Amino acid sequence: MADLLLHIPVMLNEAVEGLAVREGGRYLDGTFGRGGHARVVLSRLGSDGRLLLMDRDPQAIATAQKEFATDPRVSIRHANFSTLAEWDETAIGLDGVLLDLGVSSPQLDEASRGFSFMADAPLDMRMDPTQGESAADFLARAEEREIADVLWIYGEERFSRKIARAIVERRKESPITRTGELAALVERLIGRREPGKHPATRTFQALRIRVNGELEALERGLEAALDRLNPGGRLSIISFHSLEDRMVKQFIRDHSGRVQGSRRGPPVAAAPARLAAIGKAQFPSEAEQSANPRARSAVLRVAEKLA
Repeated sequence: MADLLLHIPVMLNEAVEGLAVREGGRYLDGTFGRGGHARVVLSRLGSDGRLLLMDRDPQAIATAQKEFATDPRVSIRHANFSTLAEWDETAIGLDGVLLDLGVSSPQLDEASRGFSFMADAPLDMRMDPTQGESAADFLARAEEREIADVLWIYGEERFSRKIARAIVERRKESPITRTGELAALVERLIGRREPGKHPATRTFQALRIRVNGELEALERGLEAALDRLNPGGRLSIISFHSLEDRMVKQFIRDHSGRVQGSRRGPPVAAAPARLAAIGKAQFPSEAEQSANPRARSAVLRVAEKLA
């Protein structure tokens, strides 16, 4: 129960309003977390409504099972939302899909998960600790060029090459296995150049995205969601960094039926419109940002599937 109290859902009302929930509709929360958004959606469903819950984190699924397993309107699946179209429950169509991307507060706050540089812990970073390689494993085996590319592409870290070189040199003596070691190495290299931001922030973000394949999962998940949405169904997606938001924005644009091309070249025939953006990008209010600093970088985009 303690982690439920600590976890504050971001843009809770805005994200759920974006779904335009109907009492008898079928909705999927692909990033259950600790259930903040799911509870509100469920409160708006009638006895004929249906709520499907997914998360790749076993601890999140344990929370979902404990709280919702006895509700006949709810189905729960331990899986990445990118596989939502493989779930039989989605085959008859969905009226809304909600995704709250990135790492959750409980994941950040539990030091043993290795997501945060604020406490020394094993350098893991896997959202599903039962699958894939940890951040420590990746840094122990990747070539310098690959590490640098990850830091630059996923973290937009200007000192990516310098950091990668130092990591490779360091592991000749001993591998980096703890968050404190990596954070200290990065801080020694580049110092505190951005006020209010730890110098290892971008490095940790980049490694987390790489270890969890977050952008690849988002790409597959968006396509799967569009495939499973009924006409009039809604996508409601909260992202927390520019890479995610650009992907979501571009996905909606690519399926909006707009003519593609540049001013210097001939226009490219647009594909039939399948999505329409609902309003503009939304951002947390000043009050929410003050109450929950982790909401400051959030962006919400909503789109509706066309007939």
